[in-house]
Parts: sequence; structure tokens; C-alpha cells
Amino acid sequence: IVNEFQRYEQECSLLNFMGEIIIKLKQNGKIRTAETYVSALNSFTKFIDIFKTKGHYFQGNEIMLYGMTSEIVEYYESYLHSRGVTPNTISFYMRILRAVYNRAVEKNLIEQSFPFRHVYTGIDKTVKRALPLAVIKKIKALDLSLCPALDYARDMFLMSFYLRGMSFIDMAFLRKSDLKNGHVLYRRRKTGQRLTIEWTKEMQVVIDKYPESRAGYLLPIIRNRGINERCAYRNMSYNINRSLKKIAQMINADIPLTLYVARHSWASAAKSKGIPISVISEGMGHDSETTTRIYLASLDTAVVDRANSIILKSL
Repeated sequence: IVNEFQRYEQECSLLNFMGEIIIKLKQNGKIRTAETYVSALNSFTKFIDIFKTKGHYFQGNEIMLYGMTSEIVEYYESYLHSRGVTPNTISFYMRILRAVYNRAVEKNLIEQSFPFRHVYTGIDKTVKRALPLAVIKKIKALDLSLCPALDYARDMFLMSFYLRGMSFIDMAFLRKSDLKNGHVLYRRRKTGQRLTIEWTKEMQVVIDKYPESRAGYLLPIIRNRGINERCAYRNMSYNINRSLKKIAQMINADIPLTLYVARHSWASAAKSKGIPISVISEGMGHDSETTTRIYLASLDTAVVDRANSIILKSL
């Protein structure tokens, strides 16, 4: 009986149960998803270190799955708010923890008590993160020949824009073999969707500036074999974003400039050209138009304002 109780307690440990899920995600090649689960678990673990006052729900510093009550989840939400975490990030952590909890319910480890029903798990509109084409042109026209780090950051920003707002992780892991017959064929790491992009002269101009990657990659991001490639990608992303902040100051950009802005900017430019949302969604590799609409909802409202002006003039 004691052994069975100890086995049950181990299975019902949030840390152990979530750790097993993370291992399976990595084994299935879902590295980025695994990283987000680790991030959510680390955040919740820090909260547990502070919040150790609920008796039998805890074993040492660890919370049990059956201890995930509405009260504790709401305390966690308040804790995140107090630390200045954004609503979307709070919702992101809550959705991950809810998915883990629901999986434990499916395995009959615990009974469903809907502990997340009183916390926010939606998605707020994000702040504007898109640049108009005129500003993209200013970035392209900058003479950065004396600043190699800034020049490289600008090139990677533009390459993301040229590649229909391709995410940086997908750019980093593009293989030379992915470029065939004038097209780049790749699979999005986030959704698994296969995409094809026409290779253009603008893209080739960027490639021609840099020596070929010895690691077999198409773009000059991960440059050497025998290294931790994900670590190299993350370090490069950090360095580029730091350089982009300096470029933003040079052009007096009114929003923080990051690699992700290139993705939003491509969506905004496509919208401004009257391209249907369904086409923009396909071009960006979104798994649904809902995701694309979330992007576009936070972009420039000038189109809506012009439409309103036309309506009011007809009164």
C-alpha cells in the first residue's frame, strides 16, 4: 500500500508529470514547444517557492496536480501581474498549465475541477509592431558599410521581410538543399506547414555579401558545424535585435525594432496592397486566418479610418 501511494504521489507531481511531457515533445522534434513548456514550468516553480502556505497541496517545494485549485491558480495570476508580466504572457502560461492539467484528467490521475475558469486565457491585441513600406525603404537605404554588425542585422531583417515575414528560427535552419529551381521549400517549425517561396534577386543580393555556411545552411546565421545550433541561433537572434535597436534610433522609428517586426511589417504591407487575408495567412504559414487577423488587428488603422470617412461623407 505504501509503495502504491508513493507511486501515485510521484505520478501526480506537477514537476514529474510536466517533465515527462517535455521529454516526449523533444523526442517528437517539437523543440520550440518543449521550450515554452519549460518556460511556463520555471515560472510556476518560482511562484511555488514563494507560495508555500497551502498545506497538503505541497510535497516539499512541489505542488501536486490535485492541488491545482482555483485559489492557487488565481494567486499565480496575481503574482504574475505584480511582477509586471504582460496579459498575453500570463495567458500563455495559463494555457500551457491548463493543457497539462487536462492531460492528467484524461489519464484519470485526477478529477476535473476546472481550476482555470476564473483566470484570463484569451489573447489581447498586441501593440503596433509594423513599419510602413516607407520606413522599410529607409532601413534598406542606410549606409552601414562602416558598421558590419549593424549591416548584418539590417540584412537579416530585410531577408525576413523578403521571405514573406519568415520567422528567424525558420530562416536560421534553412538548408542549401531547400533552394531548388528558383524556390525555397521549407517546413515551418511552429506549425509543421510546408511553404514554397520564390527566390528573388533581392534575396540573392544579401546572400552574395557573405561567405557560404560550412554547416550547410542557406543563410549566414548558423555558420559552423559541431556546435550547439539552437544556442548559436539564440545568441545570433539576441545580437541582431540589439543591433536593430541602434538602427531604430538612426531612423527615429516610433516602435521598438526587432526581427519580429519584419514579420508584422510584411503582413501590414500585404494588407495595404489590398491582398486578401486568406492569401496573407497562406503566405505567412499561419494555421488559421484567426491568427492572421490577430496580427492585422494591431496594425495601422488608417485603412479603417478612411473607410469610416467615406461612410460619414455619405450621410
